[in-house]
Amino acid sequence: MNKDLIYVISKENHSVEDLKSILTAHSEIKFVSLVGIDLSGNDTDEKIPMKIFLEDIGGFLKGAIQTDGSSVVLPGIASLNNAKVDMIADTEVNWFVDYNFELMDEETNKPVGTLRIPCFLIHEGKAVDSRHILKAATAYVKDSLLDSYKKNPELLASYGAKFEDVADVIATAATELEFWVKTPDETAEIQELSTSQVLQEQYWTRTKGAVRSALEETLLLMEAYGLEPEMGHKEVGGIKAHLSETGDLTHVMEQLEIDWKYADAVQAADNELFVRTLVKETFRRYGLDVTFLAKPIHGVAGSGEHTHLSIALKLNNGKRFNLYASTDNSFLSIYGYGSLMGILKNYEVINPIVSATNDSLRRLKPGFEAPVCIVTSLGHSVEVPSRNRTILLGVIRDLQNPLGTRFELRAPNPFTNTYLALAALFTTSMDGINYAIGNKKTEADLLAELSKAAGEETAYLEKDRAYRSEEDVFEDYTDEERSRLFGKAPATVYENIIAFDKYPEKLDVLKCGDVFSEKILNSFRTGVERRWLTEISSRIISNYADEIRSCKKLHCAERALDLDVANWQKVHALRQYLLKDTYSTKSLFTRVKDAISAGDYATVSELQVQMDAKIIELRDLYTSYKNNLLDV
Repeated sequence: MNKDLIYVISKENHSVEDLKSILTAHSEIKFVSLVGIDLSGNDTDEKIPMKIFLEDIGGFLKGAIQTDGSSVVLPGIASLNNAKVDMIADTEVNWFVDYNFELMDEETNKPVGTLRIPCFLIHEGKAVDSRHILKAATAYVKDSLLDSYKKNPELLASYGAKFEDVADVIATAATELEFWVKTPDETAEIQELSTSQVLQEQYWTRTKGAVRSALEETLLLMEAYGLEPEMGHKEVGGIKAHLSETGDLTHVMEQLEIDWKYADAVQAADNELFVRTLVKETFRRYGLDVTFLAKPIHGVAGSGEHTHLSIALKLNNGKRFNLYASTDNSFLSIYGYGSLMGILKNYEVINPIVSATNDSLRRLKPGFEAPVCIVTSLGHSVEVPSRNRTILLGVIRDLQNPLGTRFELRAPNPFTNTYLALAALFTTSMDGINYAIGNKKTEADLLAELSKAAGEETAYLEKDRAYRSEEDVFEDYTDEERSRLFGKAPATVYENIIAFDKYPEKLDVLKCGDVFSEKILNSFRTGVERRWLTEISSRIISNYADEIRSCKKLHCAERALDLDVANWQKVHALRQYLLKDTYSTKSLFTRVKDAISAGDYATVSELQVQMDAKIIELRDLYTSYKNNLLDV
């Protein structure tokens, strides 16, 4: 690490005077980029010469820069005839300097840097970006709890405080980042990857060569940026690399994970966004490709981004309490139970925000430690914290450190919009907390309600559902039992997003505190549906078609057995069903495209499920066909 570089400008140094002093002293920082986050989680990036920024820092911070809102995902908000969006800098978070280590400044002999300034996107005087939505959610949490403390000062007794002692209420979060890394233009056999996964040959083993160097440099850079990395390690997916004649590793194909410390919610989301770029660029310098896709390889473990959240109470004397931690020898406090119940009860309208893409739902299948059911685990006893990895929302507890009590949502993936996901989680948390406080529930009351059996009527949670299980959700329940007890998991983006229509009362919870407005939710939905349909018609079908055409006849007629001929006929018939039109029949692909053109989303969804299943069937049939041939 270059000790002469400045990696972060903290929120305490965002005055015009401090910025001018710091940036003038670091002339290697050549550009400024205002970073706004649209409703799909895309971040803006532009290169503004530092000279222009230094001439009018105050103007920049107040919104001197504008962007074309029709070029980002804000459908129904910023249109071609009303596209102007102002970019207002957020001075309450840290700003990172992004260095181009492949371009050196001739005067200083240091890499050229770009100061990335997180900002809010303002359209017609209203903030319409993901960062602002999360900030509004954390403000809603703080204002709601402060109002409760003012009306019910006895709530603070267990913390030895009075209302006037409260300095702040802070929503905190952290994420874990999983990703696949490989050498460019090389692929691995799925069977080989699957076998290695079952044998657990890669999980937590040593990293080697370029992968080790890239991982270690990433962790060192995270330290330099003040991100406090806690661990980097190999995940379950991958195969052993090959050693070339020059001593370099080739055919790299492995899965990694990086974890780092929590922060307040908005800063945590900013940190994650920056770490993704840091990882991708660092590994690229070592000749390695990185993908953050949730399910890049069928039949092999996907990449998650487990998201942690908690709420802290800060007093004027500096003491800090985790509001989720019990003060009465229970699993959780009333805030913890209430928060957990609020998320679980309303998860049907959170899920479309967490899992908004085709790729994300491919990962959420039984058998890969990916959650498919709306259920939590607390542990068999208060003395033994749970580590059930089959549930959706886990309770993480450290008996020696109450400040570490938090929830871990296991459904997100690296392309989840963390800003919106956290906003939805904290907003629905308050629905449950308000229920607990408003009805003067005790920890024992809430534990009993959370642990209720399906069919048992309670005041808050739904009668026909169960919400807690200490069992293996995949092994100890049948598919029918899981769906009956914990809800049926959506198979497509459409099945997921129509929860906005099916559960209007739950959607209203997201609108509390003006966190998600009707306009924002409609815009988000439009963007999700457009991406879903575009991916199917322009990417998924195209990729499937290439795969189908690669399934070629391999046997010679004179040497083939009857079984080989029969196997090929099954393969060929399925190829035609999927891809080939005739005068009298349409292929499955054509029927999908016709349904898209007609705007028949329900039919598109049904046909997509069939299409994905048929492709998997084709892969299995073609593998069986090939495996029976001697000369391939």
